[in-house]
Amino acid sequence: QVQLVESGGGLVQPGGSLRLSCAASGTDLSISLMAWYRQAPGKERELVASISSRGSTNIVASVKGRFTISSDNAKNTVYLQMNSLKTEDAAVYYCAVVARRVGNLRSTDYWGQGTQITVSS
Repeated sequence: QVQLVESGGGLVQPGGSLRLSCAASGTDLSISLMAWYRQAPGKERELVASISSRGSTNIVASVKGRFTISSDNAKNTVYLQMNSLKTEDAAVYYCAVVARRVGNLRSTDYWGQGTQITVSS
């Protein structure tokens, strides 16, 4: 079974920075994509950033220049560096991973528990 554990959420002032981490645990995993989603109250869930196992990244326009996604494939961990945070960035951030068991053909989507980002003061 695959488990995603997120960390790094919390309260930050506008203009501040936070770094989110998401570690995927499991045996014989082959991860093809890692991503961060967020959902603010009353808003739809949106994709914030993604990174492939090859290092190819996608960043949503609203956070370009402020957020950076990176990964450590050896540790099955994805990071989201969030700089110059704005009040509109406040949301629950979810880690998502597309992965398969080594030797299998079918990939499965896995989701973290979510971590709250509050931008205030």
